[in-house]
Amino acid sequence: MTEAAAEVADAPAADEAPAPLSRVEQLEAEGDIAADYLEELLDIADLDGDLDIDVEGDRAAVSIVGADLAQLVGRDGEVLDALQELTRLAVYRETGERSRLMLDISGFRAQKREQLVALAAETVARVKESGAPVSLDPMSPFERKVVHDAVAAAGLVSESEGVEPRRHVVVLPE
Repeated sequence: MTEAAAEVADAPAADEAPAPLSRVEQLEAEGDIAADYLEELLDIADLDGDLDIDVEGDRAAVSIVGADLAQLVGRDGEVLDALQELTRLAVYRETGERSRLMLDISGFRAQKREQLVALAAETVARVKESGAPVSLDPMSPFERKVVHDAVAAAGLVSESEGVEPRRHVVVLPE
């Protein structure tokens, strides 16, 4: 068999589907789609920002950093939450699959995560000392997830109670 014939024989048939992407490749593709969407948004809003795409655990993460992006964060991250949902919808439109992508703007979520981990540590100490459950103030799903993870890492159990927008975390004794 000639070399050209061997290449044709080894090539996938035209009707064969390409090999499925690995989970990391899927998440990287989500990040790329999100970054394209967010770049267009920044252009429309005439805002300057640098985008950083990463894979953190089992989700894509996109960060936007720039000089004056506070308006994209909003009060208590409300605008950021809305932009994250819109970005997830843009990813869904392209992939047909629900995205768990996390968006951060000017380090708002990273700073909030640090505060929540500290709050969880203080609450765990209070629960261990008193032996009684402690309820926290209402939080967004992102905030509750951070607290649940920090409480679990400290060896206690927590649960969410209530209905949005008053849903909150309760840290339980051992």
